[in-house]
Amino acid sequence: MPDRAATASVRSQRWIPLLLLILALIDLRTELRLLADQVTLTALIFAVRHHLLAVVVLVFQPSLWSRYGPRRRRVSNETVDNP
Repeated sequence: MPDRAATASVRSQRWIPLLLLILALIDLRTELRLLADQVTLTALIFAVRHHLLAVVVLVFQPSLWSRYGPRRRRVSNETVDNP
């Protein structure tokens, strides 16, 4: 069974992926506008090189959502011997 304190701390940290996503999009807003206007290799390379942390946060968003998002209960395959 998971520890209640650990579960409570994970619940209280669910806002972390959302905050990181918002901050990454704010950091990339100018480059995203340029890329939406005209996608060029130069603009893409510039965005990745000069905003590497924001790009990494965007790439790892699915992992962050699975780590800090709502937990689904897992069913154990173990059988319980009833006397």
